[in-house]
Amino acid sequence: MNSKLFARVGAGAFVAIAITMAALELREEPAPPQAEIVTVPDESGDGAKATLAYCAELGLEAASVDICTEVWAAERRRFLGQAERDAARQENAPDNGSDPANPKAKDR
Repeated sequence: MNSKLFARVGAGAFVAIAITMAALELREEPAPPQAEIVTVPDESGDGAKATLAYCAELGLEAASVDICTEVWAAERRRFLGQAERDAARQENAPDNGSDPANPKAKDR
């Protein structure tokens, strides 16, 4: 037999299988739409989250509101871990206020 004949039969079989698979896929029912995700604010008493949500609703106007800038600064410090780092640094810092050899003691 000729090799071209085998190639043509193979190509025909491939096309037949592809058409059959496409027909079977179209017969299946579409998946039901996923339920809409609804977020409910946590009313556990965390005022910072409520204030952040309020400031987010204000949009660009929030930049001129003092409480929003304060809450954003506190959230930034909390997120970056600066609050704990600053507290640890203040606890471990020696008091050089009465040391005459410390040049910064004279500036106080």
